[in-house]
Amino acid sequence: MKDVGALSQRLRQSLEQRSARIGVIGLGYVGLPLAVAFGKAGFPVVGVDVDAGRVARLRQGESPVEDVRSDDLATLVAAARLSLTNDASALGAVDVVIICVPTPLGKSKEPDISHIVAAADAVATVLRPGQLVVLESTTYPGTTEEVLLPRFSARGLKVGEEFFLAFSPERIDPGNKRFDLRAIPKVVGGMTPACSELTQVLYGQIVDRVVPVSGPQTAEMVKLFENIFRSVNIALVNELAIMCRRLGLSVWEVIAAAATKPFGYMPFYPGPGIGGHCIPVDPYYLTWKARLAGYEPKFMAFADEINRQMPSYVVQMVADALNDRGRAVRGAKVLALGVAYKAGVGDIRESPALEILEALLARGAQVSYVDPHVPRLTLGDHRLTAVAWQSASVDSQDLVLVLTNHPEFDMEQVAARAPLIVDTRNATGFLGHRANIIRL
Repeated sequence: MKDVGALSQRLRQSLEQRSARIGVIGLGYVGLPLAVAFGKAGFPVVGVDVDAGRVARLRQGESPVEDVRSDDLATLVAAARLSLTNDASALGAVDVVIICVPTPLGKSKEPDISHIVAAADAVATVLRPGQLVVLESTTYPGTTEEVLLPRFSARGLKVGEEFFLAFSPERIDPGNKRFDLRAIPKVVGGMTPACSELTQVLYGQIVDRVVPVSGPQTAEMVKLFENIFRSVNIALVNELAIMCRRLGLSVWEVIAAAATKPFGYMPFYPGPGIGGHCIPVDPYYLTWKARLAGYEPKFMAFADEINRQMPSYVVQMVADALNDRGRAVRGAKVLALGVAYKAGVGDIRESPALEILEALLARGAQVSYVDPHVPRLTLGDHRLTAVAWQSASVDSQDLVLVLTNHPEFDMEQVAARAPLIVDTRNATGFLGHRANIIRL
């Protein structure tokens, strides 16, 4: 057996000197910014992705992620600071492996960790003494210990002595210019004190603050709790929005006034539904695990139910708005502003806009959309191409539906030209009351 203290010390030294070779599995919204951050910090980085087409585009310096500039990517690739491959065997030569693969839901809303399992199996075939493996993919508490550890230990190596293992949840907020990767504190939970210490040193090279917790399960729970907190509060404000409309009140005015309280309150905002990879998915990972432990979580399930009814509520708002003006949904020309799940990005994962537009198409509406970040869209059997903002015939539509408040949209111009607007994001709030605007 190698000197286990020497293995840990050698890896720590190479991390502090930024000579350690970093491998990142999964080059999407989480993995690519991470790989680029380590590369810009001076580390040699190997990026691995099963999608050969994506790897080819990345090698050409084409970034598919808004938070990664193509010129930064191209510079790292040209300098051989970042090498890209779809061959996981390349990870045998790295010192650190960071797993950033997707964790979707199955058809019956159960956790699908098949990508984690595949990545862990790939790492297990090349694992060698002195390597650190970190899982970043959002998952249920226990995954690191129950799924990764047995696969790696089967190689005959002892965790915390001959190899090191930890979980550190990704916390990236796509499109957020204020809080980039460096500014967001990194939570770290190692299998052993040595694992935790090395992982803290690793992330300390690229983030301003590292927050250690007692172990991987705690770190896994931290990520789920963060997003479930948001899900529950969004559900509360969505229900408040429905009640306020029934009572003839503006939920936006209520929220703005409540937000002046300097303690005991933080504002959340209603919308057409929840989107992105995390908030619509994470509650199911925790409720599944809780049920295995014999507990039926009710509060999270009810919040998710409220959030998932919002797209149907918006479709009914559209139908009511058209009906009040003597127009049926069938045959009506509806222009959607934005289909991404949030402003400033092109991410349509779990975007409520997709469900809303598909429902309107099913009712016979003539649907078109504007989104500078999403050039094409497939909704069932319908394939749509984005209308350029400059070419959008706002005044010829029966209804303009605001689903994503992209900064590129001139809402004052829209309000002046559109005969009827349903605004689910309060994008027109600064214009005050107008007869042609209906707000959530």
